[in-house]
Amino acid sequence: MGHVSGSREYRRLLVALFFAGIATFAQLYSPQPVLPLISETLDVSPATASLAVSASTLGLAAAVIPWSLIADRIGRVPAMAIGLVAATILGILAPFSPDGTVLLGVRLLEGVALGAVPAIALAYLSEEVDARHVAAAAGSYIAGTTVGGLSGRVVSGFAAEVGDWRVGMWAASALCVGAAVAFLVLIPRARGFHPGRFHAEGGAGIAGRIAVNLRTPMQLALYAQGFLLMGAFVAVYNYLGFHLSAPPFSLPASLVTLLFLAYLAGTVSSPWAGILASRHGRLGVLIGGIGVMISGAALMMVPAVWIVVAGLLLYTGGFFAAHAVASGWAPAAARRDTRAQASSLYYLGYYVGSSLFGWCLGFVFTGIGWLGFLTAVIGMCVVSAVLAILALRPTAAGDRR
Repeated sequence: MGHVSGSREYRRLLVALFFAGIATFAQLYSPQPVLPLISETLDVSPATASLAVSASTLGLAAAVIPWSLIADRIGRVPAMAIGLVAATILGILAPFSPDGTVLLGVRLLEGVALGAVPAIALAYLSEEVDARHVAAAAGSYIAGTTVGGLSGRVVSGFAAEVGDWRVGMWAASALCVGAAVAFLVLIPRARGFHPGRFHAEGGAGIAGRIAVNLRTPMQLALYAQGFLLMGAFVAVYNYLGFHLSAPPFSLPASLVTLLFLAYLAGTVSSPWAGILASRHGRLGVLIGGIGVMISGAALMMVPAVWIVVAGLLLYTGGFFAAHAVASGWAPAAARRDTRAQASSLYYLGYYVGSSLFGWCLGFVFTGIGWLGFLTAVIGMCVVSAVLAILALRPTAAGDRR
């Protein structure tokens, strides 16, 4: 039996994964608030500047499957620890890069190392926590990722105000060192999984475990949620700073950085979504989260700062509610010996979407403007909701999803 809600080990597990989320996502997104500075300093387009983020998310996307294999061999906790330590070292080294090409190379490697946590954390959680509490626990983990994304952006943005983009990224790396140490101290030893167990039991190899999930329509629909929703989400945060720095807003960089506090909406909505999904079923909460995203994107079309802020809050809260449900659903719905691969495939789609749309929607933004950009974002959300309704509906009486 796994850890139950309220127990000491359950609390330690959630707090440790909370810090893992901070250490991972603060590093991953620390360049985002300084993208306009990178664009100006290096004299490149917004889409090119966004590669400072996309290089890491692409590396992460490429690494999630290999990390799931490593975790099956050496264990969940050691694999996450190795990834976090390597990523933290690379995060400290990245700002020393002498030019943009080296920076992108280091950021790519940093993303590869960071892939360990999202590839493994939810599989580890689903094996260590009692099944009744998995959805709520997954929501709590996602809340930690929102704090990581927020803190990395805010720390980097404000530090860059007194220095430059390099100072900003170093400040975020210092935060990640402390969070990584906290994870290593607090994380409980795995007891629901033993390295090499599936091999010893004669289970399918890595290709077979991946294929099982790729042949399952329900899993494919969940991976599509990550691909489309994350792509839409990262694109908005990549280009919102450019939009608000230009007329008619002309906001200074310090005020644009404050907009990343909207991530707190996700810190609230993700555990709340997990609790609602445990009580009432996952599908309704997922669709509700997407609907809130669409409403928020529509509000951001209005050329008034406070309405844009309100829309961003709704958009962010809706995204993290949907992501908390979909990311926890993938490993929970997978066959027992394919959970790590199910989670990794979800995050593969998630970060491929982030890398692809976070970059290519920049051409939409520069080509046809903010309204056309948001129309494309809303279209992606609609497609995601339609796929969820078609593939994730209950298939039998009493089959509450």
